[in-house]
Amino acid sequence: MIIAKTRKWGSSIGIVIPKNIAQELKIRENQEVYVTVKPKVNPLKELFGIGKGKVTQSTEEILKESRKNISKYF
Repeated sequence: MIIAKTRKWGSSIGIVIPKNIAQELKIRENQEVYVTVKPKVNPLKELFGIGKGKVTQSTEEILKESRKNISKYF
């Protein structure tokens, strides 16, 4: 798996494959490839978003949910 930044390319968004990865996988110009796209997630941003606004859960429920969410990343 590689992590790449998206870039504006005309009215589209493109992804650049780093040269060393392209060489390793023997990818050439105009070659069709399979790509799986998944946005990179920042677990801290997700955690700090929990509990924003009006609190309708108890502290215990919020802690339980936080632990469940963070365990996905570690």
